[in-house]
Amino acid sequence: MESRKTMRKWFWVWEFEKEEDWLNEMAANGWVLESVGLCTYHFIRCEPGEYSVRLEMHPYDEAYVQFMQDTGAEYVGRMMMWVYFRKKAVDGKFDLFSDIDSRIGHLDKIGRILAILGGMNLLIGLFNSFSPARIGWVNLLCATLLMYALGRIHGKKEALEKERLLHE
Repeated sequence: MESRKTMRKWFWVWEFEKEEDWLNEMAANGWVLESVGLCTYHFIRCEPGEYSVRLEMHPYDEAYVQFMQDTGAEYVGRMMMWVYFRKKAVDGKFDLFSDIDSRIGHLDKIGRILAILGGMNLLIGLFNSFSPARIGWVNLLCATLLMYALGRIHGKKEALEKERLLHE
């Protein structure tokens, strides 16, 4: 029986919850995340449902990784600014965000990065539109995609803010 598997899959930044759901579905089927790379996921065999997997956009921070390990979570790896953790299901519920406000804070963090990258691509695209090479359209296309992503993240944030109002 195969004990390792590699899968390649693409998720947009606004689909991080979908990515996390997929990783947990894999774990429920007996394949837990072992390491991660650009659109590449490496899994090892486990008991079905043995692990929960979580991911978060978070800059690399040794103290944060140690804190998570102190809670019983295992650091799996990182891909760009995303950090991945897994934890044995027998250790209880595993969530990186304790309440709606921390989820909103996470979306704010993602939104700030998207806004900065989108703004930079917009400026570079406009500047490059006047260059002889006329390659500004690439940056303008990137800026458009990043602003679309920002809109999707903002929509998620608004939904959480409405939910928070319902619970107050």
